[in-house]
Amino acid sequence: MKTGSSSLASRLVLPEILDDLPEDDPRAVQSRKDLRRLNRLMLQDRLMAELLLAHVPQPKRVLEIGSGDGRFMVAVARRLKRHWPNVELVLLDRQSLVSASCLSDFAALGWQAKVVQSDIFEWVSSAADERFDVITANLFLHHFGDQDLSHLFERFAEMAPVFLATEPLRTPFPLLASRMLRVIGANDVTRHDAPASVRAGFAGRELSALWPLNEHTTTIEKRRGLFTHAFAAIRQGGHS
Repeated sequence: MKTGSSSLASRLVLPEILDDLPEDDPRAVQSRKDLRRLNRLMLQDRLMAELLLAHVPQPKRVLEIGSGDGRFMVAVARRLKRHWPNVELVLLDRQSLVSASCLSDFAALGWQAKVVQSDIFEWVSSAADERFDVITANLFLHHFGDQDLSHLFERFAEMAPVFLATEPLRTPFPLLASRMLRVIGANDVTRHDAPASVRAGFAGRELSALWPLNEHTTTIEKRRGLFTHAFAAIRQGGHS
């Protein structure tokens, strides 16, 4: 395989080990713990909270896709509790990972969280009437090729006036950092999946090129921090 920046010129989407492990596999459990720690180190919850405050008025209904165990959005909700005191949150993931204690944490913040277990493509096909004030994704979009993302984006644009994503930044420094996770005790699954995530990540305006644009839609796409590629698609006049 190529090394250096030349290998990052275009996206390379390859299978990640965690995606195929059973929910209760010890290696999967440890890797999810690693991911929670990486989210904190990458400041993902802060970056997502900043995006939400910048682009979304007081929302009534929020959807997070690829929500995992829900802990990332709990961290985001804690940052937003003074600004957004009462939110209905839908957590969508193909695995059932959200614990009762996680739901209690949302309730303590004044958020009503509902868990939906479904494959994302099956869900968007069956949920045509669902509407949200914003849809969010954290370290999730990079799992999909451009054709699949274009299909998902068409549906998301119908469901919500705002879509926000914090994804891996596909540049040499994040790739280098992803190869050094042994020093923080990450297990073999995380050490394999992290470089794969960076190679499948985003740069420039790649996500904007896939979003269904019209005269009423604005996209903002740029690097945030050392490791994160942030994307926002905003439809003007779309909020309730």
